[in-house]
Amino acid sequence: MLSQSVGTGKLSGPEQEALFCVVSHMIPSSDELELPGAADPKIFTDILRSIGRDLPALRHALHVLNEMAGQRIDALPPAQQAALLTSFRSAYPDLTGVLEAVTVRCYYRDDRVMAFLGMERRPPFPIGFDVPQGDWSLLEPVRRRGKIYRDVN
Repeated sequence: MLSQSVGTGKLSGPEQEALFCVVSHMIPSSDELELPGAADPKIFTDILRSIGRDLPALRHALHVLNEMAGQRIDALPPAQQAALLTSFRSAYPDLTGVLEAVTVRCYYRDDRVMAFLGMERRPPFPIGFDVPQGDWSLLEPVRRRGKIYRDVN
Protein backbone atom coordinates (compact mmCIF):
# COMPACT_ATOMS: atom_id res chain seq x y z
CA MET A 1 0.00 0.00 0.00
CA LEU A 2 0.99 3.60 -0.42
CA SER A 3 2.51 5.08 2.67
CA GLN A 4 1.41 8.58 1.75
CA SER A 5 -1.00 10.18 -0.65
CA VAL A 6 0.61 12.11 -3.46
CA GLY A 7 -0.94 15.55 -3.55
CA THR A 8 -2.07 15.71 -7.15
CA GLY A 9 -5.60 16.90 -6.42
CA LYS A 10 -6.76 14.54 -9.16
CA LEU A 11 -7.36 11.07 -7.77
CA SER A 12 -8.73 10.47 -4.30
CA GLY A 13 -6.76 8.34 -1.84
CA PRO A 14 -8.88 5.21 -2.52
CA GLU A 15 -8.52 5.77 -6.29
CA GLN A 16 -4.75 6.06 -5.89
CA GLU A 17 -4.70 2.81 -3.87
CA ALA A 18 -6.70 1.02 -6.58
CA LEU A 19 -4.41 2.36 -9.31
CA PHE A 20 -1.36 1.35 -7.28
CA CYS A 21 -2.78 -2.18 -7.07
CA VAL A 22 -3.40 -2.30 -10.83
CA VAL A 23 0.03 -1.02 -11.88
CA SER A 24 1.78 -3.40 -9.46
CA HIS A 25 0.17 -6.29 -11.35
CA MET A 26 0.70 -4.71 -14.75
CA ILE A 27 4.48 -4.29 -14.49
CA PRO A 28 5.95 -6.05 -11.44
CA SER A 29 9.51 -5.38 -10.36
CA SER A 30 12.24 -7.84 -11.30
CA ASP A 31 15.02 -8.56 -8.83
CA GLU A 32 16.71 -10.76 -11.43
CA LEU A 33 16.91 -7.92 -13.98
CA GLU A 34 17.22 -5.23 -11.31
CA LEU A 35 14.25 -3.38 -12.78
CA PRO A 36 11.65 -1.44 -10.85
CA GLY A 37 7.98 -2.17 -11.27
CA ALA A 38 5.36 0.40 -12.19
CA ALA A 39 4.47 0.64 -8.48
CA ASP A 40 7.96 1.95 -7.69
CA PRO A 41 7.46 5.22 -5.74
CA LYS A 42 9.25 7.36 -8.34
CA ILE A 43 7.36 5.84 -11.26
CA PHE A 44 4.00 5.82 -9.50
CA THR A 45 4.38 9.48 -8.54
CA ASP A 46 5.10 10.24 -12.20
CA ILE A 47 1.97 8.29 -13.20
CA LEU A 48 -0.17 10.32 -10.80
CA ARG A 49 1.27 13.59 -12.09
CA SER A 50 0.89 12.62 -15.75
CA ILE A 51 -2.72 11.42 -15.93
CA GLY A 52 -3.88 14.62 -17.63
CA ARG A 53 -6.70 14.22 -20.11
CA ASP A 54 -7.09 10.52 -19.25
CA LEU A 55 -8.47 11.36 -15.79
CA PRO A 56 -12.20 10.82 -16.53
CA ALA A 57 -11.61 7.49 -18.30
CA LEU A 58 -9.13 6.38 -15.65
CA ARG A 59 -11.62 7.18 -12.88
CA HIS A 60 -14.27 5.22 -14.75
CA ALA A 61 -11.92 2.24 -15.16
CA LEU A 62 -11.10 2.20 -11.44
CA HIS A 63 -14.80 2.49 -10.59
CA VAL A 64 -15.66 -0.47 -12.85
CA LEU A 65 -12.83 -2.53 -11.34
CA ASN A 66 -14.08 -1.86 -7.82
CA GLU A 67 -17.65 -2.72 -8.86
CA MET A 68 -16.44 -6.00 -10.36
CA ALA A 69 -14.55 -6.72 -7.14
CA GLY A 70 -17.61 -6.00 -4.99
CA GLN A 71 -15.30 -3.87 -2.86
CA ARG A 72 -12.04 -2.02 -3.40
CA ILE A 73 -9.80 -4.12 -5.63
CA ASP A 74 -6.80 -3.44 -3.39
CA ALA A 75 -8.65 -5.15 -0.49
CA LEU A 76 -8.72 -8.48 -2.34
CA PRO A 77 -5.96 -11.09 -2.00
CA PRO A 78 -3.35 -10.82 -4.79
CA ALA A 79 -4.54 -13.97 -6.61
CA GLN A 80 -8.09 -12.62 -6.75
CA GLN A 81 -6.79 -9.24 -7.90
CA ALA A 82 -4.95 -10.93 -10.78
CA ALA A 83 -8.02 -12.96 -11.78
CA LEU A 84 -10.22 -9.88 -11.66
CA LEU A 85 -7.77 -7.89 -13.79
CA THR A 86 -7.77 -10.69 -16.39
CA SER A 87 -11.59 -10.61 -16.51
CA PHE A 88 -11.58 -6.82 -16.68
CA ARG A 89 -9.14 -6.86 -19.58
CA SER A 90 -11.42 -9.17 -21.57
CA ALA A 91 -14.63 -7.33 -20.73
CA TYR A 92 -13.36 -3.75 -21.03
CA PRO A 93 -10.50 -3.50 -23.55
CA ASP A 94 -10.97 0.27 -24.00
CA LEU A 95 -10.72 0.95 -20.28
CA THR A 96 -7.79 -1.45 -20.05
CA GLY A 97 -6.09 0.60 -22.76
CA VAL A 98 -6.41 3.72 -20.62
CA LEU A 99 -4.80 1.97 -17.64
CA GLU A 100 -2.02 0.66 -19.85
CA ALA A 101 -1.39 4.03 -21.47
CA VAL A 102 -1.05 5.99 -18.23
CA THR A 103 1.24 3.28 -16.85
CA VAL A 104 3.64 2.60 -19.71
CA ARG A 105 3.92 6.27 -20.62
CA CYS A 106 5.73 6.83 -17.32
CA TYR A 107 7.38 3.44 -16.89
CA TYR A 108 9.35 3.62 -20.12
CA ARG A 109 10.64 7.12 -19.47
CA ASP A 110 12.14 6.16 -16.12
CA ASP A 111 15.94 6.50 -16.19
CA ARG A 112 16.50 2.98 -14.82
CA VAL A 113 14.28 1.40 -17.46
CA MET A 114 15.82 3.45 -20.27
CA ALA A 115 19.31 2.45 -19.14
CA PHE A 116 18.29 -1.21 -19.08
CA LEU A 117 16.99 -0.87 -22.66
CA GLY A 118 20.34 0.61 -23.70
CA MET A 119 18.90 4.06 -24.38
CA GLU A 120 20.42 7.32 -23.33
CA ARG A 121 18.68 8.75 -20.29
CA ARG A 122 17.37 11.88 -21.96
CA PRO A 123 14.25 13.09 -23.73
CA PRO A 124 14.01 12.29 -27.43
CA PHE A 125 13.99 15.95 -28.45
CA PRO A 126 15.76 18.10 -29.53
CA ILE A 127 18.60 15.70 -30.34
CA GLY A 128 16.40 12.84 -31.53
CA PHE A 129 17.38 9.20 -31.90
CA ASP A 130 18.95 7.46 -34.89
CA VAL A 131 16.60 4.87 -36.31
CA PRO A 132 18.01 2.19 -38.59
CA GLN A 133 16.77 2.45 -42.16
CA GLY A 134 14.22 -0.17 -43.04
CA ASP A 135 12.86 -1.56 -46.26
CA TRP A 136 11.13 1.40 -47.94
CA SER A 137 9.57 -0.91 -50.51
CA LEU A 138 7.14 -1.99 -47.81
CA LEU A 139 5.40 1.37 -48.34
CA GLU A 140 4.73 0.66 -52.01
CA PRO A 141 1.16 -0.68 -51.47
CA VAL A 142 0.35 2.54 -49.62
CA ARG A 143 1.76 4.66 -52.44
CA ARG A 144 -0.19 2.66 -55.06
CA ARG A 145 -3.41 3.10 -53.09
CA GLY A 146 -3.31 6.81 -53.83
CA LYS A 147 -4.67 9.70 -51.85
CA ILE A 148 -7.32 8.75 -49.28
CA TYR A 149 -7.84 12.20 -47.83
CA ARG A 150 -9.59 15.32 -48.99
CA ASP A 151 -7.59 18.50 -49.58
CA VAL A 152 -8.57 21.42 -47.36
CA ASN A 153 -8.48 24.90 -48.85
